[in-house]
Amino acid sequence: MNDIILNIEGLAATIDGKEILKGIDLTIRKGETHAIMGPNGSGKSTLSAVLAGKPNYNVTGGKVTFMGRDLLEMSPEERSWAGLFLSFQYPIEVPGVTNVNFMKSAVNEHRKQKGLPPLSAAAFLKLMREKMAVVEMDSSFSSRGVNVGFSGGEKKRNEIFQMAMLEPSLAILDETDSGLDVDALRIVAAGVNKLKTPDNAAIVITHYQRLLDYIVPDVVHVLYKGRIIKTAGKELALEVEKKGYDWLIHESEA
Repeated sequence: MNDIILNIEGLAATIDGKEILKGIDLTIRKGETHAIMGPNGSGKSTLSAVLAGKPNYNVTGGKVTFMGRDLLEMSPEERSWAGLFLSFQYPIEVPGVTNVNFMKSAVNEHRKQKGLPPLSAAAFLKLMREKMAVVEMDSSFSSRGVNVGFSGGEKKRNEIFQMAMLEPSLAILDETDSGLDVDALRIVAAGVNKLKTPDNAAIVITHYQRLLDYIVPDVVHVLYKGRIIKTAGKELALEVEKKGYDWLIHESEA
């Protein structure tokens, strides 16, 4: 049985005519957590945006297979239905749409694509309460507008709640630790860890090693100028924390 969730070969991409990704190779299997680190401007968020299907990015080379399908031929909606989830670095506010209505629409659309009937109101609310508990989220948030008036930590917690509701095969967490205090970081990371199973996987994109104290990766990649310049175990994140990126950059350019 094939345990590969995502396979990237030679992925190259531009935005506004500027080349950002210059040949990414990456394979992610079931049960794995991969961390992608790198200095600002290295292409980390571009990689997440390309995988999610953001339309302003232009793929100029390579291929990507997700759950056995050609990811690059799929619309953003199809990628989501197939089990891809992206947690944004800066979650947006959606005024006028409550969390409960937003999630009910999303969950039932996913069920529809799988040939399943929509959840009853009682079943949906039961599921919602269970998943809110995963990220220690108060039930009052369900009736509030999506991210409206939320603090940075609440927005990130809300995204992990959304992830819990949709149960993706691959979650891409784009700098989820950005702007979080220690308590919020702990809660968000605990939620991510609780959602890990032998059948799903995660990509954790971060500048800092501190998130990886809570979400321990199986593999760490360092991205620089659109290429992965180093891949190793979790100890690589500790080396980066201690020595910075310069030694790896010099090593890759030698």
